[in-house]
Amino acid sequence: MKPIVIIGAGMAGFTVARELRKLDKEIPLVILTSDAGGFYSKPMLSNAFAQNKHAAQLITQSAEQMAAQLNATILAATHVQGVDTASRSIAIDGTAIEYEKLVLAVGAQPIRLAIDGDGADQVQSVNHVSDYARFRDLVALPKHGTSARVTILGAGLIGCEFADDLRGAGHAVTLVDPSALPLAALAAPALSRGLLAALTARGIVLHLSTTATRIDRQGENLQVTLANGVTFDTDIILSAVGLRPDLSIATQAGLATGRGILIDASGQTSAADVYAVGDCAEYIVDAQGGTRILPYIAPLMTAARAIARTLTGTPTTIDIKDAPVIVKTPSYPIALVPPPLQAQAGGAWRDEEVDGRTICRFYDAAGILAGFCVAPQDAAIRSALMAALGSAAVATTPSVAATTATAAASTAG
Repeated sequence: MKPIVIIGAGMAGFTVARELRKLDKEIPLVILTSDAGGFYSKPMLSNAFAQNKHAAQLITQSAEQMAAQLNATILAATHVQGVDTASRSIAIDGTAIEYEKLVLAVGAQPIRLAIDGDGADQVQSVNHVSDYARFRDLVALPKHGTSARVTILGAGLIGCEFADDLRGAGHAVTLVDPSALPLAALAAPALSRGLLAALTARGIVLHLSTTATRIDRQGENLQVTLANGVTFDTDIILSAVGLRPDLSIATQAGLATGRGILIDASGQTSAADVYAVGDCAEYIVDAQGGTRILPYIAPLMTAARAIARTLTGTPTTIDIKDAPVIVKTPSYPIALVPPPLQAQAGGAWRDEEVDGRTICRFYDAAGILAGFCVAPQDAAIRSALMAALGSAAVATTPSVAATTATAAASTAG
């Protein structure tokens, strides 16, 4: 019997494998990965400095342990040259492996910025535990005392998490972003202003409404030149401007792609018995066939469970539901559900300040609650706001206490 093959040994690939084994203990399973094949949680990469964790400590299980746990063959350090969906075969390192069904869990790659200067090639990115190891080694060799000067390009979710984490570990941090506020693409302006105040109070320097245009070597330093004319020296530069789905295998195989690998409601690509999951996939997110990249844990887990059921003979629709995004910024912990793009036209944020907490609710043009932000985040309030999604606005926005009490009563009933 030909195996089910998963290309990719990140969280997406291993989650599909684990869900598959809950349903079928014996079906042949092969996992292909270009790295060492160990398991780690990728979200840990952006909050491991303050915990003083080395790369090896983030890997909780080796490839050998994962293979034993999953009753799978894991082919580590294996490069995929191509996929032939007609013959159902995968070319790997000069040979070929046939598959019964195939899952692409190949993730995403860092977006590369076009920056001038002879130091532009020194820009780092952290998208894998091996990247973290290299970055940590650089940070551990400061040129000025015991701390490093780290400049982060991008004040989105990952950039802000790294900034807070590195600052918590004692390093000097500068954030650069073209938006007027941090986390501007996800959060309500009021919450972004709160985050700006918290990061600034922690000693993080922010250069907003501008971009880095040049990076030049200045002896042992790197000199950053911004579009607004500001220049400053730094030791290390980290790019956190975002990721782009890895479409290399999908394109070679002739699969339909948009921003990501296009999949149907069950996770299948344009080729029979070939599925995609995780950061590389472009999911259907509404009844009108709208699609989105969903680089978050909750949709990954939902999709993995559905695809595993489909792989074992029970066609299952991926039912993507709203789930809060937790932003790991200890100086200002955030939970949010961004409003869908189709809800944003004609909608507006309503802000509330209660006991030092900022609650922002987004109501669409019809007055329906379509998103929220809360910081500092609290589990009970987060749950109450989740329960209220889809409900109509009232003349006076319910207080946090009232919303929480209503949700608690509903749960108890």
